[in-house]
Amino acid sequence: MSKKKNVQEMTTDEIKHEVRKAYSIVAGRGTQSSSPCCSSSTASEESSSSQSSCCDSLRNKSGEASNADCCGTSASPRAAEYAKSMGYDLSEIPNAASGSFAGCGNPVALAGLKQGEVVLDLGSGAGLDAFVAARRVGKTGRVIGVDMTPKMLASARRSAAEMGLANIEFREGDIEDVPVKDNSIDVVISNCVINLAPDKAKVFKESYRVLRPGGRLMVSDIVLNEELSEEDRNNIAKYTGCLAGAILEDKYLNYIRNAGFEKVSVVEKEGWGQAVSARIEAFKPKV
Repeated sequence: MSKKKNVQEMTTDEIKHEVRKAYSIVAGRGTQSSSPCCSSSTASEESSSSQSSCCDSLRNKSGEASNADCCGTSASPRAAEYAKSMGYDLSEIPNAASGSFAGCGNPVALAGLKQGEVVLDLGSGAGLDAFVAARRVGKTGRVIGVDMTPKMLASARRSAAEMGLANIEFREGDIEDVPVKDNSIDVVISNCVINLAPDKAKVFKESYRVLRPGGRLMVSDIVLNEELSEEDRNNIAKYTGCLAGAILEDKYLNYIRNAGFEKVSVVEKEGWGQAVSARIEAFKPKV
C-alpha cells in the first residue's frame, strides 16, 4: 500500500480532488442517520485522524465544541440544530439542505439582503445559504450558487425544485475561477469554504471581478489566531476538515484588501483557541 501524500506534496488538483471527495460524503448527510463532517472528511483509512480537525481546534474553555465548529459537528439532525442556533429559519427548507449544512456562521444574516438583489454563493454546497438568500431577494432578485462537487449540486438542485424556487440556479465551477460575468453581482456570500481553496487570493480577486461597483462581500470562515504546526498543516484530513487550509486572520484580511476591496472588517468572531470562526465584510468601491 503506497504512503498517502501530505498536503505539501500534493498538487492543487490533488487537494481539490480530496476536498471534492470529502464533501461528496457530506452531501449524503441529509438522508443518513449519522455521518459527521469532521469524521467523514476523508476515505476510511483517514477516519481516525480526521476526528481531530477543526472540531478540536474550536473548543471553548470547558472543552466543549463551540458554535464555531465549521463542520456543523455531526449527524443530519444535529447539523440542522446547529444551523438553527446560528439564526437560520429552516421552515420549508428540505432536510437534504439542512442536514448537509457544513458552515461556520450565517453570512446571509450578515449580508442584509434586499429585494431584487443578485447574490452569488461561493461553495454553495447543498444550498442552505442560497435558499435563505432566495427568500430575502424575492421574485425580482436572483441567487447563483457555485460548487465543484457534483453530489452537492445534485442535492441542491433537487431541493430547489422541491421548493419551487424560480429565482435560483446552481452552477458547477471552481471558486478560484467563477463561472459568472464581470460586474453582475450585488452580494457575494460564502460559508466556511474559502479556507478550503488553495489560492485564496484568487478567490477574492474573482469576487471583486464579479461584483458591481458598490457591491459587498460577506463571508463566514475559519481563521487562525496562531500558526499551525507543520504536522497539522500537512494533514489532508485536517485540510478537508476546515483547519489545515486556514490562515492567520491578518493574512486573510490582506488578501481581501489586495484584491481591491475597501472597508474590510471582522464583524464578529466565535470560538476559542487556535482557530476561530470569523464573520467578515468588505465592499467594492462605487467608482
